[in-house]
Amino acid sequence: MLDLVARVERCSLRQAALWLAEWFGVEPWAPPSVPGVCRRPTTERIRERESSGATLRFTLRPIDSAHAYLKQRGVQAETAAHFGVGYYAGPGLLQGRVVIPIHNDRGQLLAYAGRSLDGAAPKYKLPTGFAKSRVLFNLHRAMAHGRDRVIVVEGFFDCMKVHQAGLRCVVGLMGCSLSAHQEALLVERFRSVALLLDGDSAGQQGSRLIADRLRHQCDVEIVKLALGQQPDQLAAPQIHRVLVRHYPAHDSFEIVE
Repeated sequence: MLDLVARVERCSLRQAALWLAEWFGVEPWAPPSVPGVCRRPTTERIRERESSGATLRFTLRPIDSAHAYLKQRGVQAETAAHFGVGYYAGPGLLQGRVVIPIHNDRGQLLAYAGRSLDGAAPKYKLPTGFAKSRVLFNLHRAMAHGRDRVIVVEGFFDCMKVHQAGLRCVVGLMGCSLSAHQEALLVERFRSVALLLDGDSAGQQGSRLIADRLRHQCDVEIVKLALGQQPDQLAAPQIHRVLVRHYPAHDSFEIVE
């Protein structure tokens, strides 16, 4: 198996072993401690990987972008295919989940998130050591539109639904907090930020904290949703109406029909 992977991926046997461990969620074997030999702790190795921003050299396939789960969430097959999202039935850690590719700002594939279909824990699976705080989901696509105003949402499906509504310049925090690295990514690329976080207490508090941090660096507005509402639960006309209430100059968001 190591020889096969090494030949297909054109890498060393050691790298092939590391890829296999990553694909199948296996902790690489390490020899027992040897007197006089100091092994780096796991946390140190994880930090090294996080800071390196290593990209994946494989893609999961085949995936079903027209799966019933995505239809149930209101995500059209065309939208799912555009994001590379779909149900994955192949082998590995993410088997039987909807997989969501995550890229850096250069469009390089960093990781896959795997969403369970029935809400079973964990709801999302991410690779060990992956630092989501260093990434804004969909940033590379948002940047491609050349706009100076961006909509910021919490999750993957929020981002897909807003994009599907014709608002292409949208990014996801993958949570309701903003890291220092994500903050830098935003203010370096956009002059105006619309915070469209969830309408629960965590989203409301997150919006206030993020707005306070961004105000001295760019224009920022909080788009309020009804209590308990989430962007991914809204149809396109509802998303448009929510934004119109805060931004009468609706065309500034470049809605693409």
